[in-house]
Amino acid sequence: MPKVIAFRRERRRFADQNEAGPHYPGANERRTGTAAALRDSVPPVMPDVQVQVSVVVPTRGRPEMLNRCLASLVLQDYELERFEILIVDDGPSAATREVVMRWSDHTAVTGPHITYIPSPGPHGPAAARNYGWRAARGDVIAFTDDDTVARPDWLRTGIEVFENAVEPVDAVWGSIVMPLDGTPTDYEHDAKGLERAEFVTANCFCRKAMLDEIGGFDERFRFAWREDADLYFNLLTRSAKIVHEPAAVMTHPIRPAQWGVSLKQAKKVQFDALLYKKHPQLYRQKIRAKPRWDFYVTVAALVTCLVSVGFGAGWLALGSGLLWLFQTGRFCLQRLRHTSKAPSHVLEMIVTSALIPPIAVFWRAVGAFKFRVGFL
Repeated sequence: MPKVIAFRRERRRFADQNEAGPHYPGANERRTGTAAALRDSVPPVMPDVQVQVSVVVPTRGRPEMLNRCLASLVLQDYELERFEILIVDDGPSAATREVVMRWSDHTAVTGPHITYIPSPGPHGPAAARNYGWRAARGDVIAFTDDDTVARPDWLRTGIEVFENAVEPVDAVWGSIVMPLDGTPTDYEHDAKGLERAEFVTANCFCRKAMLDEIGGFDERFRFAWREDADLYFNLLTRSAKIVHEPAAVMTHPIRPAQWGVSLKQAKKVQFDALLYKKHPQLYRQKIRAKPRWDFYVTVAALVTCLVSVGFGAGWLALGSGLLWLFQTGRFCLQRLRHTSKAPSHVLEMIVTSALIPPIAVFWRAVGAFKFRVGFL
């Protein structure tokens, strides 16, 4: 069970940065019981004011980004004493804790109340968000990530949807803005697609009662991949009232990426199999209408070529090799169509376009085996 550090609401000096807040151990309690104990034990900023919304931010080893995110959250034009911020540290570190302590000191009198939750596991953003919302006081949970920057009216705009709706609203999702300068790389181009995505956890709101009903996030999604789609699909299958409020804007700067990042990201596709197993129709409607036949053809051509060479079947090796070359070249050109033509980037696209299909097929097979589902 997670230990929770809640920094009390009293005026402190910034010089006391090494002072730890009180600890709330819960090693022998159920997770939900620990969360309930936390809610009852943390003193509010203003005892007579009810917290209406809780902002949950999972984080792991990115204190500088978290600092920037918190700077935007504490400047919301919503009533500061009516919301709280819960930081769930998925890889507990002194640097992250120090960032939270500084902001907790800074908002000690005015609010919002800030809580630090070091997660002992299970790990992953899905589990971290579950720790957060279960410890929350608000009736509405707002989710975002540690690398986002909220516009000053983000929280108020999202909450007003719940307050002003004629019919009760269960969940709201806002807009994501991912600013870019110049021609993007392939990684940046793909990342910017988040602006068009539906219901991402970088900017969404959900009633806590609804999260209780659906059980929150599925913690089998261990990476930051498809766990938000799973939550969204769970809401849809329960006919929840979901509203898109484009005026609730969250800026999501694109982080720099190392060379060949797409190869590392290919590992995430194993969780497509889990999402498909749980929601096959919605997966085909909203994620991918058809299997990646292009990848399967590319891999089949490569395997056929290598086997043919081994058996001395020259013409078959030549034909399958040309097919592999055609498929790989087409994939590479597709990725370069709207992206940078810088020499280093072109080289990266050539190399990774040859490697991605077999790696992606491998991880899709791993996902199908792990989650016991027929998935292509």
